[in-house]
Amino acid sequence: MKALRRALDKVAPHFHEKGRLAKLFPLYDAADTFLYTPASTTSGSTHVRDGLDLKRMMMTVVIALVPAIAMALYNTGYQALRLVEQGGRMLATWQTDVFGWTGLAASSSDVVSCVVLGALYFVPVMLVSYTAGGVFEVLFAVVRKHEVNEGFLVTGMLIPLTMPPTVPLWQVALGTAFGVVIGKEIFGGTGMNFLNPALVARAFLFFAYPAQLSGEVWVAAVPPDGRSGATWLASLAEGAGHLPGLTWWDAFVGRIPGSMGETSALACLLGAALLLVTRIGAWQTMLGVVVGTAACAMGLNAIGSSTNPMMALPFHWHAVLGGWAFGLVFMATDPVSSAFTSAGKLVYGFGIGVLCVLIRVVNPAYPEGMMLAILFMNMFAPLIDHAVLEANKRRRAARYARSAS
Repeated sequence: MKALRRALDKVAPHFHEKGRLAKLFPLYDAADTFLYTPASTTSGSTHVRDGLDLKRMMMTVVIALVPAIAMALYNTGYQALRLVEQGGRMLATWQTDVFGWTGLAASSSDVVSCVVLGALYFVPVMLVSYTAGGVFEVLFAVVRKHEVNEGFLVTGMLIPLTMPPTVPLWQVALGTAFGVVIGKEIFGGTGMNFLNPALVARAFLFFAYPAQLSGEVWVAAVPPDGRSGATWLASLAEGAGHLPGLTWWDAFVGRIPGSMGETSALACLLGAALLLVTRIGAWQTMLGVVVGTAACAMGLNAIGSSTNPMMALPFHWHAVLGGWAFGLVFMATDPVSSAFTSAGKLVYGFGIGVLCVLIRVVNPAYPEGMMLAILFMNMFAPLIDHAVLEANKRRRAARYARSAS
């Protein structure tokens, strides 16, 4: 590590003011501060000091994503190999060659084979996401002459986890660029955006290329109209609480088709535990989402409908299908685009839960509603905080008036 430190210090003068590569200083600074604690420190009583800087906080979120990443690798390969075993579409030639070179069994019962094949789907999407987003992060940092923002450490991982395995890589690049530029950079960069950039990227791709974002049918047991999480939800309601070959435990663990990192509620809960222990994720937001989802689902269950089977879908199924758990833990708790006040976070989360169920149940064209619910509440987060602060000021003024009298 000392040798690396000396190497960075040796080239540093070229990137500082009047150096030959001064315009690329943000790129050097990003690498330096990612590897080492920044040498510059604040002084004076006006600064708040904390041992956790933004880069370390973002890395903690990435660590919390590890269970979802692991499940994405396993389940993606598992679903693809099941298709092969059931006489469905064969693997791509280059994927078959990889198994030939490694001597793996290429069986859904072999965990290593599932993980290797899942990596062949997931890793290219992740690399394209980080590359496309990183280019625009550096470009805006160079033009604006500020350091490279750390927010993309998380955004670059969230985007591939919300994608189906068969998404074209050029669409990943396009969606990532849209999410970074339109969802964040035009508002001033990390900390200034009011929408979650990863959700902006996915929403753009979903409405621009709905067929590809639904994912191809890659499990032979699933009917041609059952390729997306939305249809899984609808089929579940029509099947009186169950699907052929699918149990609640399967959905909770994540052994079902879907976006690569969103299928496992268990993996999301493990990530939630770390975010709550480190206080990076707000428990008020998570609690609000759970209460809102449960309240709305139970209310619709009580009303019932003879024409809309989704009205009968209970809360415990809403919680394990689609992107509900992933959105709850990693999207709704985004500290930039969510509410800031404690009471506001409860209201913000409650609104997400209610809207998610309403979109799933009421809108037959889009039964999976977590993404749209979070984006919609992102826009109302500042208004919620404003209302909470104004209410606090009124209570404080009334309290002072009583004490004065």
